[in-house]
Amino acid sequence: MLIEHLGASPSVHPTAWVAPNAVLCGRVAVGAGARIQYGAQIIAEGGSIDIGEHCIVMENAVLRSTARHALRIGAHVLVGPNAHVVGCTVEDEVFIATGAGVFHGAHLGKGSEVRIHAVVHLKTVLPPGSTVPIGWVAVGNPAAILPPEDHETIWAIQKPLDFPLAVYGLAREEADMVKITRGLSQALAAHAQDRVLPEDPQARPPERPQGRAAPSPPPVGINETWGGPAFPCKGAGA
Repeated sequence: MLIEHLGASPSVHPTAWVAPNAVLCGRVAVGAGARIQYGAQIIAEGGSIDIGEHCIVMENAVLRSTARHALRIGAHVLVGPNAHVVGCTVEDEVFIATGAGVFHGAHLGKGSEVRIHAVVHLKTVLPPGSTVPIGWVAVGNPAAILPPEDHETIWAIQKPLDFPLAVYGLAREEADMVKITRGLSQALAAHAQDRVLPEDPQARPPERPQGRAAPSPPPVGINETWGGPAFPCKGAGA
C-alpha cells in the first residue's frame, strides 16, 4: 500500500517489489531490485527514507524517519523480521537481524552486523565490519559494544547523548511522559490527512487463463535460502 503523507508520495523502482500488505508512507524511495516483504512498515514522518538497490526488508520490519532524522539505507542491505530502524544511516552490505533496533542518528559502517535483538543506540557510530552480538548494545562514538547486564557503563555513555532532546526536542529535566506523548500526538495528527494512492494497474501480475496452473518456481540456490548453510552474513545465522 502506498500512502501520500504531507504532500509526499513513495517512489518504487520498476524492478523492485513491494508486498501488497506492506506500507510505504510519505517520502520513501525504493531502489532497483529491492524487495519489501509482507507486513513491512516504511513510514517517512517528515524526513525522507532512501532504500538502496537489492535491499531486502523482511516481514514486519519497521523503518521510520522523523522530521529531525532522515533514514538512508545503502545497497545490498538485509533488514530482518521485526527489526526497528529509525532515522539513521546504514551503509552497503549491512546485516540487521531479527528483532534488532537501530536508533536515531546512528551510523552503521559497510559490512556491519547487528545480530538478533541487538541494539545500536542513539548517535552511535559502528566502524565498517563491526559486529554487535546477540542481545548486546552498541553505544557512543566510537562505539562501545557491551552486554546488556553492563547497564551502568551503557548508561554512563548513553546519558550525555540526551535521547529526549535528540528525539523529542525536550530537555531531559522537563521530558515527562505527559509532554512527550502530547508532542507526539500533535505531530502524528498530520496522518489524518494521509491519502491512500490508487493501485498502479501496470504493477499487477498478468492474469492466467482459466484452468491453467501457475508455473513452477525456479529452483532456489543454496545462497538464496533464508537459513541455509550459505546464510548471507559472516556470523552464519547471527
